[in-house]
Amino acid sequence: MRRLTITLSEERHQALKEAAARRGRSIGELVDASLEFYGIKTRESAASLVARARRNSTLEASDADALAQRETDAARRR
Repeated sequence: MRRLTITLSEERHQALKEAAARRGRSIGELVDASLEFYGIKTRESAASLVARARRNSTLEASDADALAQRETDAARRR
């Protein structure tokens, strides 16, 4: 597991600590869940998603790749 240092305002840090405590989770767990929610995925997870789409689709491989890229981009913009 890698460590990450980020800079937050005192107010944001306090709000994050309180939110984590209310949920009975660590700040790291809360941040990790938030990244997952916003579509930040590992390369392996993304590759698995594309593979499943290919298996369940009648699209050609290049069309499936293009669709997966568009959907990923759209999810990240939200």
